[in-house]
Amino acid sequence: MLEILHKLGSIQFDPLAVAGRTHDLVLHARVADYDPAWCDLLYERREIFEAYNKGLSLVPASEFAWFRGTLSRNSPRVLSENAEVAERVFERIRAEGPLSSLDFDRAHGKTTDWFGMPTNGVRAVLEAYAVTGVLGLARREGNRRYYDLIERLLPADVLTRNVPLREQLLHKLLSRYRAHGLLGVGGGAGDVFGGLGPAKPDPRWPGTPGRSALREELVERGELVPVEVEGVRGKRLVLDSDVELLEAPPEPPPSVAFLPPFDPLIWDRALLRSLFDFDYVWELFLPPAKRRWGWYVLPIVFRDRFVGRIEPRIDRTDNRVHVLDVWWEDGFAPSRADGFVDAMRDALRAYLRFAGANRLEWASHLGTEKRLFLTRP
Repeated sequence: MLEILHKLGSIQFDPLAVAGRTHDLVLHARVADYDPAWCDLLYERREIFEAYNKGLSLVPASEFAWFRGTLSRNSPRVLSENAEVAERVFERIRAEGPLSSLDFDRAHGKTTDWFGMPTNGVRAVLEAYAVTGVLGLARREGNRRYYDLIERLLPADVLTRNVPLREQLLHKLLSRYRAHGLLGVGGGAGDVFGGLGPAKPDPRWPGTPGRSALREELVERGELVPVEVEGVRGKRLVLDSDVELLEAPPEPPPSVAFLPPFDPLIWDRALLRSLFDFDYVWELFLPPAKRRWGWYVLPIVFRDRFVGRIEPRIDRTDNRVHVLDVWWEDGFAPSRADGFVDAMRDALRAYLRFAGANRLEWASHLGTEKRLFLTRP
C-alpha cells in the first residue's frame, strides 16, 4: 500500500461509499487482497495523512512538508470573515483536543456552499484551518471529521521541515504526472491541475510563477520527458523513469480491475476517448433521465483495454453486493475474450471480500452475466 501511495503521490478521498470509498477502490485495484482496514490502520499510525492535492487526499506523512502550502484564497477569507468563530473553535480544540463541528453550536456567517446556501460557519472554519495547515484530521467516525492541532498529529521533524512554496508546487505538479502516467499540458485534463495556481503568472497569486513555468522547469531538470502519441493530439509528458516502459512495454497481466471515478487513470477523460476509445462520464450530477449508465459506475479494465462498466452496490446490512447493471463496450464479447471469464470471476470474488459480503446478487435483466460469472466468495 505504501509503495502504491508513493508511486501515485497521493490518493484522492471521497466520502461516498456506495461501491466502496474512492481511496479504497484505488488501492483495491492495485493491491492483492486489499482490506480497507489496512488504510485505517496506516492512518491511525500516522504513516498516511490527509492534505490537499487535487482535492482532499491521502498522502505519505513523511511528505507532509511538500503539501503544507496552499494557493487557496478562499480559506483565508473564510477565517477572516468568521474571525470570532475561528478564535472560539481554535481555543476549544487547543484546550479539549479533537472535536467535530457537532461539538459546537451552529454558527451562521457569510460562507455559502456549492449551491449558494448558507453553511455552518463552524464547519467552514474547521475546513479552512485544515486547508491552511493549522488543524488536521485526527480521525473519522463514518463521515464525521474530528480536528486537532496539527502539531499534536504529526512528528516534530515532519512539521519543522521547511520547503519553499515553489518546491512544494513542483512536487505536487510532478505527482500528478506520476499518478496518471501520460498527462498533457492543457485543459483537456479538466481539474487535474487544481490547487496549483494559474497557468501563467497572475497578480492574484503573488510569488507563484504559474504552472507552465513549473512544468518547463521539470522538463529542463529531466524529470519530465515530452512524448508524442500516435493518434493523440497535443504534447504529453511522462516521468523519465517511465520512458523505458514505453520503449519496452511489459505484457499486461490477464486480470480485471474495477476503477473508481476519481482514479488517476480516469482523470483525463479526453485521453480515454482518443487513446482507448472509451467514453467515461461520472453521471452523479445528471438527472436520471439523462444518464446513459448509472450515477456511480466503475470502468472495467482487462489487460490493457477498457472493456465495460459495472454498477455495484454494497449492502452492508445484508452482507451482499447487488450488481445493478453492466455495460460492455461495442465489439467486446465477454465469453469470447481469451481469459476474461476467469479473470472477471476472480475480480468479483475479490470485490466480495473487499466489501465484506458473502453473496453476489444480479439484477433480473443480467441473467447472461449471472450464468457466465457464477461467483461465490
